[in-house]
Amino acid sequence: MVNQQEGENTMTPLPQISLPAAPVTTSSVPHLTSIHANAKRGPYGSSRYRGNCGGYLIRDLLNYYNPNHVLDPMKGSGTCQDVCRELQITCTSMDIREGDDAADPSSYVGFGKVDFVWMHPPYWSMIKYNEDPNCLSNAPSLDAFLDRMAIVLENCRVVLAPKGKIAVLIGGFSVKGRYQPLSQLIMARAIDQGLWPATTEIIRFQHGNTSSRRTYNRSFIPGLHDTCMVFEEA
Repeated sequence: MVNQQEGENTMTPLPQISLPAAPVTTSSVPHLTSIHANAKRGPYGSSRYRGNCGGYLIRDLLNYYNPNHVLDPMKGSGTCQDVCRELQITCTSMDIREGDDAADPSSYVGFGKVDFVWMHPPYWSMIKYNEDPNCLSNAPSLDAFLDRMAIVLENCRVVLAPKGKIAVLIGGFSVKGRYQPLSQLIMARAIDQGLWPATTEIIRFQHGNTSSRRTYNRSFIPGLHDTCMVFEEA
């Protein structure tokens, strides 16, 4: 809020507000709602791995859906693997850095069906993770990124058990001033190929972002969240 007095702009602090009250349900994870806010990342994965997310949202989703076998096709620093170890859930993890391309069907051979897929892909070109041309962060265009994500989703669907779920956490960002709404675009691709939202989108507050500690010499509306979408067979 900007108050103008005698030609000067002064910022009026916004009041602190609580999250809306959630209805009482029979959920086994009653605090899991469409807004997920936790200032701490938990003892999962590595905070030194750029782009890494904390493990509390993963833990809440696994406690809610109660799968027996989880697949993480882009393990990064191993956050999902650490959560599964804590919950004593079988977890199959892979990563392109170790030669397992999530867009290659042969990477999915041999481990059987899974009940839940956790996917935290690169946010296209926001962070370049390696020099591998098959890495999603090296996709030459937005369409190429979305096409490759569609292949990954299909590969995951092939190994998904009946009533299984696929969760994708991703956020948008701007390229040369043009906003890239990655979550909405992936949602559209998923629906086109026979997946359907199993629940509301979950808005995850991004605590500890590198960008939050920066000062910019331009005006824009900063993004402080990413979006988790959970899909099932349509």
